Amino acid sequence: MLFGRKDRKPIKIVDKHVAEWKYTTCGYCSTGCSIEVGLNEAGKPVATRGHAEADVNRGKLCIKGIFEHELFEAAGRGEVPLVRDKPYDSWRQTSWDSALDKMASEITRIQETYGRDSFAVVSTGQILTEEFYTLGKLVRGCIGTNNYDGNTTLCMASAVSGYKRSFGSDGPPGCYDDFEHTHCLIAWGSNLPEQHPIIYWRLKEALEKRKFPLIVVDPRVTMLAQFADMHLPITPGTDLVLLNSLMHVILAEGLEDRDYIEKHTQGIEAVEELVKQYDPVTASKICGIDEDTIRNVARLYAKAPAAMSIWTMGINQSTHGSDGVVGINNLNLVTGNIGKPGGTSLSITGQCNAMGTREWSSCSGLPGYRALENPAHRKQISEFWGVDEDFFPEKRGMFMTDIFPAIETGQIKGLWLVATNPMTSMPQSSRIRKTLEKLDFLVVQDAYQDVESTQYAHMYLPAAVWAEKEGVFTNTERRVNIVRQVVQPKAQSKADFWIFTELAKRFPNSANMTFAQSPAEAFVEMTELSKGEGRTLNISGMDHDKIEAARGIQWPYRDSDDGLKGDPRLYADGVYQTATGKANLIALPFINNNECPDDDYPFWLNSGRVVEHFHTRTRTGKIGNCNKFSPTPYMEMNPDAARDLGVKHQSYVRLVSRRGDSVVMVQLTQRVPRNMVFIPFHFHDCVNRVSLGLLDPHSRQPAFKQCAVRVEPIDQGLAAQLNRERRTF
Repeated sequence: MLFGRKDRKPIKIVDKHVAEWKYTTCGYCSTGCSIEVGLNEAGKPVATRGHAEADVNRGKLCIKGIFEHELFEAAGRGEVPLVRDKPYDSWRQTSWDSALDKMASEITRIQETYGRDSFAVVSTGQILTEEFYTLGKLVRGCIGTNNYDGNTTLCMASAVSGYKRSFGSDGPPGCYDDFEHTHCLIAWGSNLPEQHPIIYWRLKEALEKRKFPLIVVDPRVTMLAQFADMHLPITPGTDLVLLNSLMHVILAEGLEDRDYIEKHTQGIEAVEELVKQYDPVTASKICGIDEDTIRNVARLYAKAPAAMSIWTMGINQSTHGSDGVVGINNLNLVTGNIGKPGGTSLSITGQCNAMGTREWSSCSGLPGYRALENPAHRKQISEFWGVDEDFFPEKRGMFMTDIFPAIETGQIKGLWLVATNPMTSMPQSSRIRKTLEKLDFLVVQDAYQDVESTQYAHMYLPAAVWAEKEGVFTNTERRVNIVRQVVQPKAQSKADFWIFTELAKRFPNSANMTFAQSPAEAFVEMTELSKGEGRTLNISGMDHDKIEAARGIQWPYRDSDDGLKGDPRLYADGVYQTATGKANLIALPFINNNECPDDDYPFWLNSGRVVEHFHTRTRTGKIGNCNKFSPTPYMEMNPDAARDLGVKHQSYVRLVSRRGDSVVMVQLTQRVPRNMVFIPFHFHDCVNRVSLGLLDPHSRQPAFKQCAVRVEPIDQGLAAQLNRERRTF
């Protein structure tokens, strides 16, 4: 017997005295897990469990979902509307009517003084789809500003842009079930075990049933890379070089699906000519992957009966993010791996309802994947809403990442933040701090009053959180699932849907418009707008009760469809949303505009997620069993590099870039190479003080992951004091 291993202790499960279980959908990541929240006799949420009959998670939950019921009573919740004249004044409590009157009058004053687009709105990927739809109706139809975007620009804009460029429309074409059918999988900059644990469990379950090659492309030895058959530790920011080289091998060796290319794509000639420049020898010197590995991976992928690619922020958060997505689409198109079981190009979305905002919020256009640039779309929505067609702009306005520089230059004077926290999430946070200080009027609408961006707000509106509301989310595989209300909103906080509809009443255009009185009514409007010949985003057969009965339904799901299952895959017929019906193969030359390490800044800086936290820790930072595993910012550093600089494990260092500095605790690990450091992005006043934030030209998404830094010593006592101060909420 070793160390008492035979002395087994019985597992004890605490009885939470659950009297009732209520169905809902997890409000963290985009996996879309069906869950049940347990209420005790007093109606207090005391437990959470996965729903065993749901196809997505089949009873499983990650650590965030397991403790999600604690959100309702978490510290820092807002309880009443607050106002003040200046950000340095004390807050004053006010009524909802007074707050919304003040907000409407300030928006009107700013627009009358500086123009309609001088007021901007930045929303989220966290609220319900009916709320997104209503917010879009309010902004496009009543407020009338064209500077309206979501924080999904920081995580999914490159995927959206890439899908539109390749396929003519947004919308992930695959599904989780493709893991069950694929014969080869490449994960590009995706660390499923920590980013999306339940999707990883679906992948692992598929691998246990039927082994197939798992290839991970990532500069860091992530958890997924440790489990992979092949790990390709690519030079940061050079994914496009590797993709072009893979296609070089496939086309040079005749491994492409020529029949699919000729029937269903256009542009192959330019791609063939371009990738001649990216032979494996040349490419290996740029991307850091040896030529034999490039050839081996290309052959594995092309010869597989079905092959799929997935990616997350490692592709998207780059100055080449949109091109990287198009490159992945190119790879799948030339091998005929779109629209068939196990063959897909599947972006793993970030936030729980980032898909919902892409579909229905009107951020980049009009609801249901309609474009402001299309006169027929403007006419259709203006008639449906009862708005003068001329009230709509003829093209989309600024992206989120362009709105903040426009505040700096005085083009934008007012800002409304809905469930987003740019003080932590945006690159170059010291610059964002100064930007927010310049606003004439800043409104922060959030479930948590202590979110960092409220430091600069003139008004705070307390919103209900997650299952204090009712409506739907759309997950990564286009599955619409319902959030049922579990408890009433805390104190005087209100559902975002209520806030939007009440504010709409204070603008003249609302007299000619009809706003739904409930999320269910708003969903009916959405189903009407989703109808149409050839539309992929069709939810016309859905309603809230059907969605709950099915534990989620994938779109397209038409009113003529039988049963409770939508189409699992898009483009199965080879018909795309382009003018010709063919997918676009696009030649993509690599332009190296990465900020690379040099003598002054010798380390690559990489950032990413950890399993126990979500985004800016607004919620998980308050949940004990999540926060206790990563309560403080830290930096992964290679032991050899640390030894050269005299840096010790768990000591503090100063991290410096050309834009700023940050103080972090060091964790020595072989997971990062000698010339790289890694920091989780969840922490305030940390990695985004030094990040680059150069924007992708197509998606306007920032490059969070490729920049150069140096490591300097710092006084340990002072650093510990600073760390403690930054951990307080």
